[in-house]
This record gives sequence, C-alpha cells and structure tokens, in this order.
Amino acid sequence: MRDRISGVVTLAIAAAVGAAISAPIDRASAQTSAALKTPWGEPDLQGIWTDEFDTPLQRPARYGDQEFLTPAQREELDRRREAHYSDDPRQARGSALDVGGAYNTAFLTIKHAGPRTSMIVDPPNGRIPPLTQAARQLAAADREYQLALLQATDACKNKDPVVCGGGKYDPQISARFAEPPPRYHAHNVARLNRSDGPEDDGLADRCLYSGLPDFGSLFGGSFRRIVQTPGGVTMFYDINQGQGWQRNIVMNGSPHLPASIRQWYGDSRGHWEGDTLVVDVTNFSAKTDAFGARENLHLVERWTRTGPKTLTYEVTLEDPTVWTRPWTVKQEFTLQSNQENRIYYEPRCVEGNYGLPGLLHGRRVEEKAFAEGRGPDPRTVDSVGGVASVATDPLQ
Repeated sequence: MRDRISGVVTLAIAAAVGAAISAPIDRASAQTSAALKTPWGEPDLQGIWTDEFDTPLQRPARYGDQEFLTPAQREELDRRREAHYSDDPRQARGSALDVGGAYNTAFLTIKHAGPRTSMIVDPPNGRIPPLTQAARQLAAADREYQLALLQATDACKNKDPVVCGGGKYDPQISARFAEPPPRYHAHNVARLNRSDGPEDDGLADRCLYSGLPDFGSLFGGSFRRIVQTPGGVTMFYDINQGQGWQRNIVMNGSPHLPASIRQWYGDSRGHWEGDTLVVDVTNFSAKTDAFGARENLHLVERWTRTGPKTLTYEVTLEDPTVWTRPWTVKQEFTLQSNQENRIYYEPRCVEGNYGLPGLLHGRRVEEKAFAEGRGPDPRTVDSVGGVASVATDPLQ
C-alpha cells in the first residue's frame, strides 16, 4: 500500500453554499448519508485510509500563531523540498555518516505540504506542552548515558550537533559501557553506541514499534485499514518498512484491563458518540515511548467519517507525569482504492530479520579484531549517526 502514494498529490478545494430553510429535502445527500452506514446501522469507517499531505507534528517557530499556510507558502515549501530531496543526502561513500544513515531519499515518501502548519491543534501554539520537572530529569539521565557511550568517537571530537549535541569529547572510553541504561531503551529509531544485545538498538531495527499514537513518517507514509463487524472494530497500521501492526478495539462496554496487565499498544475500549468512534486507551507498557510518555500514557481518540472519501482523526494525549497539560493532534485521511490495493504482500522487516543480526555479529568481529591489534576500538566509532536530510527537511 505504501507505494501507492507518489510524491505528486493534487489538492482540490470545494465550497458549498447553504440552502434556504424552506428548501426541499436533498435526497442525494440523504442517500449519501445512508451509504456511510454499515448494514447493521453503525457509522461506516471501513476502508484503506491515508493522509495525502506532509504536515509537521509541531509548528515551526517561524509561523508563530499561524494555523494554516497560504497557497504561496505551500508552493514555496514544495519547491524547496523538491530541491532538497532531489540529491542523495548521504555524505562521502564509506564515511561514518553514510554507513550509519544507510537510507537515501529513494526510501522516503515525500508528499506535497499540507494546509496546516502543524498536526497539533491544541495548545493553540501548535507545540507539545512543556515537560514536567520529573520528565526532564528522566530525559536528561537518558541523554547523559547516550553521550557517555559516544564521548570517545569522532562525532564528539568533531562536535557533531546532531549526534553529540550537549556532549564533550573525551578520548578515554567511558566506564558506563558496562552499565545498563537508566531505563529501558524504548526509542523507535535512535540506537545506543553499543551492540551488546538487541535492546541497544532502536525499536524499528528490531521489527518493533512504539505504536500508539502513530502519525506516520517519511519512511512509508501513514496507512490504516479499518474493518468493522457487529460489535467490533479492528485497524491495521501499515507503517515504515515492515513494522506494521494490528489493533483490536473492544466495543462491548467492559472496563479496562487491570493495571497490572500492560500491553505494547495499550488497551483500547471504544464506543459510539453519534457518528464518532471514541476510543479510550490505557495500560501501555513501560517498554514503549510516545514523546516521553510510557506506562502512564492515556489517549482519547475520535474517528469521524466526514464524507464519502474523508475521515478525521483526533487524539488527545495525557500524562501528568510527563507533560504540564494534555495536547491534541488532528489528521485528515482520504479513502484509498480497495481494488488497486487488493493484493497486499506481507511486510518483511529486513532491519530486524537480517540487519540487526548483522550489526550484532559485526560488532563481535570488530571486538575480536581490536583484541588482536587489527583495528580500532569499536567503542570509539560512532554507530548512531543518521541521515541529515530528514532532520533538515524545509517543512520542519
């Protein structure tokens, strides 16, 4: 499915004029409304959906309180992004950044800039609320540990702002290489500069994903397939490069699972409020991470069919141990063709099936070579560098 959306998406804007109160009943509208119901009378959310534009999660500071982009601003962003992604962003072949980054722009799904300056619609500034003091301390402890493992690398020696930002170069190997991280390493992408076991790598490299809430990415877009049955709703998320996953939403009115039971994608309990599917999600595992929130994350999702080919998704994230206030994200999805997407090949996570075992084996080979005096100490080599182009997207 993720290959169905190309980098060129056409935006059509339609406007309707309200009829007079005395106007006759719009039978076509009534038929359309009836068609958006399942045979058993519930709002029909079924189909393959995706957002057809690129929108940053947080509003760039340059837009201030501007919620929507002007047509001219969108055209300028598209022009700059086309130029930005037309060249391979990797550095000289064989460099640490090239090997660490691995992917070039052929792996990315680049779409036109969307109308909003941010997915976040509340707070009004379009930004994630400030972290609590406790959350800042946890994040600082994580970062301090990450930098300790990097301190003897060229990334810190060269003061790389992305990889070693906030750290200092020290040619001495940190004693913290023998320590476990302060808490479970639950980052989707970032890896520790160590390969003692699979947990040192990012979740995506392990064919895992933090899951909810998911807002898509340049790596594969943002697809959902929704299937309904009487009393049941299930959603399949086709994301990234093989990290797709399924969620089932309990619709029988039963309470959440006991607090002692934790699940990777949480415990989803749904009900209908008019034409909107409202899903309450709790009971997350401490091994997942959503912008800093873990086991105390609480989501309230709202899925609303707004037209024959449109679906609105809103989710409010709350964790008083992490953020100073709740915040809300909004996405607009467009219905995709079931006929064109009727064949779906099982995603194969090359990263976890082949790449991760290779990384672990490669580190053992490097350690053996170093012990025999045939190579550098692997602990002085940066293995966490990424593709700079993604971080510097003009949209951000």
